[in-house]
Amino acid sequence: MTKADGKPRSSSEPEQLRPARMRIETTVLMSRGSQSQPTELVDISATGALLRRPLGWQGEVGQSWMLDMIFGHDLHIHLEAQVARVSDRHIGFAYTRIPEDKQVPLWNLLGGYADILEMWHDE
Repeated sequence: MTKADGKPRSSSEPEQLRPARMRIETTVLMSRGSQSQPTELVDISATGALLRRPLGWQGEVGQSWMLDMIFGHDLHIHLEAQVARVSDRHIGFAYTRIPEDKQVPLWNLLGGYADILEMWHDE
C-alpha cells in the first residue's frame, strides 16, 4: 500500500477511517476567555476543523475554544470545540457543542462530505 505522496506505507502505520474533510478557506476567530485570535480554516468535517496555527498561539490539547467561522455573506457558524492535536503549523479541533440552530447550516455547507468516511493514518 502507498501513501498519498506515493511512498510505501510501513506496516507500523495503522490506517483508520475518519469523516471526510472538505478543503475550504475562510477566516476564523478563535476565542477562549479574554483571549481571541484570528486565523484561517484549512479544512472542515462533520466532527471537527483544522485551523492554521496563529503566530504566538500558546494553547494546548484538551482546551475548549469558541470558533466563529464566516462563509460567504450569509453563513456564520459559531460553535465550541476542543483542541485535539497541535503541530507547528496547524491546530486540530473536535466539536464539543454545536448550537441547534447551526447544525443544519453546517451539514448543508458540508453537503456530501457529511456522510463520507475516508482513510487516514497518523504520521
